[in-house]
Amino acid sequence: MKIIDAHMHLSHITSFKETAECRSFVDYSVEGLLREYAENGVVLGIGMGVTETAPGGFPDQESSTPMGLDMVQSYPQQIVCCLGVNPFKLDQAGLDALEKALQRPETVGIKIYLGYYPYYAYDDVYQPVYELAKQYKAPVVYHTGDTYSERGLLKYSHPLTVDEVAVTHRDVNFMIAHFGDPWVLDGAEIVYKNRNVFADLSGLMVGDAAECARLKDSPLFFTHLRHALTYCDHYEKMLFGTDWPLAPVQPYLQFVQELIPEAFHADVFYKTALRVFPKIAPFVE
Repeated sequence: MKIIDAHMHLSHITSFKETAECRSFVDYSVEGLLREYAENGVVLGIGMGVTETAPGGFPDQESSTPMGLDMVQSYPQQIVCCLGVNPFKLDQAGLDALEKALQRPETVGIKIYLGYYPYYAYDDVYQPVYELAKQYKAPVVYHTGDTYSERGLLKYSHPLTVDEVAVTHRDVNFMIAHFGDPWVLDGAEIVYKNRNVFADLSGLMVGDAAECARLKDSPLFFTHLRHALTYCDHYEKMLFGTDWPLAPVQPYLQFVQELIPEAFHADVFYKTALRVFPKIAPFVE
């Protein structure tokens, strides 16, 4: 079975480097990621663009829109990008740069960092982004749920804020990253209700293989997640993602394989990514 990793990172972000060195113990480099992909049958990774202008600065109000994968000098066949948006840099110059970047083959979507930046999904600042998404048939990915920085503001990252946008912009596909964890039941309702909303299952645990195994096999740690998946009852709208380098590919892959009924593996690990990100088709044929 071919696998698409719908959510990973390759940016010079201090917290990512520290996590790789001290918690997940992955080789945080393009070569390290491609090695893990080759070992586990992953044919494509969708990187979420994010940058910081000073070490430890993210969420960085000075980063230019669009934010890309600044660890990638030239894109190999196995890596594409969702361009990150800094709402503080969405003047006409930023929007023009975003539109130009959306025309590149390796750009397959747009990433909005709810919670890291103090704007709701429906705020006016993002409306020009949604118009570009519609024009270029680019999905919009939202960070939702817990933030990987104590400087984040959780009220902005609740998945319920996506509902209004999904209703207003029916011609755009939206993906709720991390399924809104820990508010996964609310995330499940948004996915269930809106035909144009999907969710990835990335970033639900952080650590090396031993830590992932401990959390995966805990009798209580993921009961809320299993409840939400059962309530939503739309496994075909879920996407596999690792949030690498937060966890190695292999144990995270095993975790999602055990979480999702086998009848839906082809959807979760491959087909749904093609529905949400139609521009990736040439990269996996």
